[in-house]
Amino acid sequence: MSDAGVAVEDIDRLVGHKGTEKVYRKQLRPILLEGADVMDRIFNADTETA
Repeated sequence: MSDAGVAVEDIDRLVGHKGTEKVYRKQLRPILLEGADVMDRIFNADTETA
């Protein structure tokens, strides 16, 4: 729903959550994983050249 432009607060109300924490967590997980992959590549490159 968020990818379709529905506000997180609206999703929260529709699915009956007490707050937006669960909705935000679901949305942030892919971003955090992508960032972790990038950092792994950067730091692995540094250790390979050291």
